[in-house]
Amino acid sequence: MSITPRRPLRSVLPALLLLLAAVLFAAPTASARTEAAPTATLTEITDFGTNPSNLQMYLYVPDNVTAHPAVVVAVHYCTGSGPAMYNGTEWAQLADTYGFVVIYPSVTRSSKCFDVSSPQALKRGGGSDPVGIKSMIDWTVSTYSADTSRIYATGISSGAMMTNVLLGDYPDVFAAGAAFSGVPFGCFATTDGSEWNSACSGGTITHTPQEWGDLVRAAYPGYTGTRPRMQVWHGTEDDVLRYPNFGEEIKQWTNVLGVSQTPAATDSPVSGWTRTRYGATGDRAPVEAISLQGVGHNLYAWGMASRALTFFGLDSSGPAPQPQPGACKVTATTNAWNTGLTASLTITNTGTTAINTWQLAFTLPTGQTITNGWGATYTPSSGTVTATNATYNGTIAPNASVSIGYQANHGGNSAAPGAFTLNGTTCTAS
Repeated sequence: MSITPRRPLRSVLPALLLLLAAVLFAAPTASARTEAAPTATLTEITDFGTNPSNLQMYLYVPDNVTAHPAVVVAVHYCTGSGPAMYNGTEWAQLADTYGFVVIYPSVTRSSKCFDVSSPQALKRGGGSDPVGIKSMIDWTVSTYSADTSRIYATGISSGAMMTNVLLGDYPDVFAAGAAFSGVPFGCFATTDGSEWNSACSGGTITHTPQEWGDLVRAAYPGYTGTRPRMQVWHGTEDDVLRYPNFGEEIKQWTNVLGVSQTPAATDSPVSGWTRTRYGATGDRAPVEAISLQGVGHNLYAWGMASRALTFFGLDSSGPAPQPQPGACKVTATTNAWNTGLTASLTITNTGTTAINTWQLAFTLPTGQTITNGWGATYTPSSGTVTATNATYNGTIAPNASVSIGYQANHGGNSAAPGAFTLNGTTCTAS
């Protein structure tokens, strides 16, 4: 995953609270609240509560945070960090659009992997990482009067495994989760202190749906309340957490949520994707599973978080989408032979707000005809062409880029297009 720093980090300074108290002479100590984080920047929060495994907490609060915001916990992959998850996914940009708050937990242990294997981690209030993450949520709810009915978890790889664990340990906290390349709750369990379970990662641990469901229910014995919905993603060629784990996750969460293992709906929202929904047919089914044919472990791509957001139901409320940017740049190169060529186009958003869906217009040189393309839909095949974003790359953050391309026939002129407009805005060409 390519990571490009977006915004500076800051730390919350308790001294600011003391200064505020000095100005507001009569402010009672009992009503004093922890100083809120600055907006529109990633901020490290310290002293947020019980934290047995010494996690770090990073917080993103948009300028237009709603009065009682939803909260998304975005959990990083092994070797990652909270800031890396912030830079490498679009959750902060989605928060800018819809007004929710994002928590980015960050591991400090040397492996940079979350604990999803110890007995402490697999029990509500048992200790280790889930307890620290629950403290981060409690701090955020208290500080921002967050909506406790709209708290969600998502993660990639180790973070996806933690998403499964969090929903199992704290079913009364989370409304839904989205796990990208994970394993079922309890699959990685070990008793020897090891963080790694080769049988689980290799996809050789299988259980009946009832057995998988019982593992989840054992994390919070006696709980009879509503369980969070779950969305799972997996690539068929995953060589780190093998593909059979995808089916085991489906077995587990359909059992936990009491719905049939027979899909209520099956479709292909993107070429190579198979999406199955269980217990209902709409965007907010109890369980949704997306299988990506031929894709490996690093399946997460820009735009997928928007699909998770739809599953959460957070894209139907909050502030209106931000306006389209006022500046863009396109870099175009071609590689030609005889009567054919390939062209590579890199679209960069040089504006200050995210692009949400795009169309790139350009004119092909005389004699060129597009025969196929990638990253976009191209119409028509010659003359003035419009390239429309794919479902997975429709959002371009400020200072971020999207690469697309096409193959074409030519009659002697193999040059790249020289002028481009993005959603009607003229782009700088290079």
